[in-house]
Amino acid sequence: MLDKTFDAAYAAEYGTVCGTDEAGRGPLAGSVVAAAVVLPAGIEIPGLDDSKKLTEKRREALYDLILQKALAYGIAESTAREIDEMNILAASLLAMRRAAEIVKKTILPGVVLIDGNRQTDFGVPSVTVVHGDAISQSIAAASVLAKVTRDRQLVKLDELYPAYGFAKHKGYPTREHKRAVYEYGPCPEHRRSFLSFLEREGDALRAEIEEEKARHEST
Repeated sequence: MLDKTFDAAYAAEYGTVCGTDEAGRGPLAGSVVAAAVVLPAGIEIPGLDDSKKLTEKRREALYDLILQKALAYGIAESTAREIDEMNILAASLLAMRRAAEIVKKTILPGVVLIDGNRQTDFGVPSVTVVHGDAISQSIAAASVLAKVTRDRQLVKLDELYPAYGFAKHKGYPTREHKRAVYEYGPCPEHRRSFLSFLEREGDALRAEIEEEKARHEST
């Protein structure tokens, strides 16, 4: 449950508070997306919570409300290729810094609250907050913007690469997704560094695909 006083305590010490979070560290494909949000002091956004606890419909409604209410926000990403080049943690932090840089064009934060336990340099003071998206309003708002943005990206990827089912699983490593990657090979948006399962699970995936084809042929 969000702590209505959490951001206020940091605002009293540092001034303007900016929350940042990311979405998409675990998927096999697509960018990792980050958002940074500065909310007005004392604001309460009804229903706001950790994006993972919300329905898709609720996230979509909150997305529009956050954009309306925020004093400043930034949404940025690191691509699948950048993830392969530098690893997912570094790419996630880079996306957060990019999002914060967008915010800084409008408002210079006194402090950036980072969801998680890994620090990075925003050029202003920053504080890590474990499970921050369930505690801080500004981090929760960032989590919603990042999640909705990334989900929308994967729906568009589904139109480009319909064989993989991106609109359904949003790039996460479901069994269906793994079978598609094994059967059709990776598309340009797959993270090559995340595909080691092909060696470990290749035989099992091939057996599942052959079994499914046999069932279809028998009906």
